[in-house]
Amino acid sequence: MALIIGHILAVAVGLSLGLIGGGGSILAVPILVYVMGVPPKEAIAISLASVGVVSAIGAIFHGLEKRVRGDIALIFAPTAMLGAFIGAYGASLPWVSETLQLVCFTFMMIFASILMIRKGHKQQAKLGEMPMPKRSPTPIADTSIQKKILIPIEGLGIGILTGFIGIGGGFAIVPALVLLTAIPIKQAIGTSLLIIAFKSVTGFLGYVGQIEMNWPLIATFTLAASVGTVGGTYLGRLINAKVLQASFGYFVLCFAVVMLFYQFSP
Repeated sequence: MALIIGHILAVAVGLSLGLIGGGGSILAVPILVYVMGVPPKEAIAISLASVGVVSAIGAIFHGLEKRVRGDIALIFAPTAMLGAFIGAYGASLPWVSETLQLVCFTFMMIFASILMIRKGHKQQAKLGEMPMPKRSPTPIADTSIQKKILIPIEGLGIGILTGFIGIGGGFAIVPALVLLTAIPIKQAIGTSLLIIAFKSVTGFLGYVGQIEMNWPLIATFTLAASVGTVGGTYLGRLINAKVLQASFGYFVLCFAVVMLFYQFSP
């Protein structure tokens, strides 16, 4: 029964990625650990594999709508991939326990939820304001040297988190892309999915050999999440996905508090 429920919830993982370009791994790891009973290190590896594949599918759909900036992804992705491999290697060190990884993951959930809540409320406030003239997006070639340096640095940091605790980082990648490159939010979401796909696969490869892989579960969980991302990408055309961030953020925050209580309870 837990297996069935877990796969139904996996659809929500893809739905989140398709709609807002992030939040997939924030859901995937807790579903795998607390619903399906998968050990934390294996859950992180499965999350990386499924989120990587699902993000690639989402990126293809966004690419067909011309909402993926490959030039920006090429600046962000290499250091993110390096960071993901470093993070996965760090998770194999003797002093890194599964409990430590879960606690770090939970605190990142709280941080991510606060970011999503704040951004969601800001977006809702903007909808109530008078429309302002649209600013033309600044191409990546016209951005300053500082921004070109900051993008790879952030990629490295988020990549390390990806490999170490399985966080995809879409909650941080999307606003960073908007801030540092001035591209529209929908392009940032599509580009984020492409970046997540690259670094998740690299992070997963870092776990190969560390743990025993449950390949049938990886396949079925990924398939269920893929169904969700197709639906999320379609819904993204009909609704303002950013408005949903606040509600999703509150959900993640409640989930994180429960996980934290569970980790520290006797």
